[in-house]
Amino acid sequence: MTPLASLAGVRGILLDIEGTTTPIAFVHEILFSYARAHLKKYISEHLHSSDLLSDLETLREEHEVDVRHDLSPPPLISGSDEAQVHSIAEYVYWLMDRDRKSTGLKSLQGKIWKQGYLDETLKAQVFADVAPALTDWSRQGLSISIFSSGSVLAQKLLFAHTDADDLTGFIDNYFDTTVGSKTDAESYRRIARELKVSPEEVVFISDVAGELHAASNAGMKTLLCVRPGNQVQEGSELYQTIQSFDEISIMSDTL
Repeated sequence: MTPLASLAGVRGILLDIEGTTTPIAFVHEILFSYARAHLKKYISEHLHSSDLLSDLETLREEHEVDVRHDLSPPPLISGSDEAQVHSIAEYVYWLMDRDRKSTGLKSLQGKIWKQGYLDETLKAQVFADVAPALTDWSRQGLSISIFSSGSVLAQKLLFAHTDADDLTGFIDNYFDTTVGSKTDAESYRRIARELKVSPEEVVFISDVAGELHAASNAGMKTLLCVRPGNQVQEGSELYQTIQSFDEISIMSDTL
């Protein structure tokens, strides 16, 4: 593979997870299935806990928006604990079936996955080139950040429990949808401000062309990651593509 020689002046690496560092199949077939299987039990056990209250409030706000938009979501019922658990779960299943990038859903999923990682039921998969690349970029003094629709908690848990060991020591920042949508250019401007760099000094790597379009509009450099199992992206010809992080070469301005 020929290293890319065009990434000059980069100070920060911003990575998507699903389809970029981690196989889509792991997320959809293992993580999502685990969350679905343990959802009702988790809600039932934590229904009145402060740990869950903020997620439930966010879900109720999102539900109101869905109702106003005539999307016919399952109703949220106020009543007995059993009735509440059932109705919340049905709405969450509804969101999951639509692969909704819901902040409340993603936060709730992260909390459910936590126990699975801790008891080693879950072990996150990363592509073989990820750990060596993180090591190399870290040695170069580059800032490494994650931007995923999954919650910050879910991101940290994933990288702490991978089949390539704990990788969190290489990652400096985590961003989720509380910073904004991944298809909104302003989200990437906010991230650049948080990183205290100009957007032009960041390269965003993702498997989704719409996200790259937003990052590019914000001024970031972009790379389209084409991994096994990823969907073909409309407009992919507009972006420089990679199949492995091994193909990336960050050129110093001083060279």
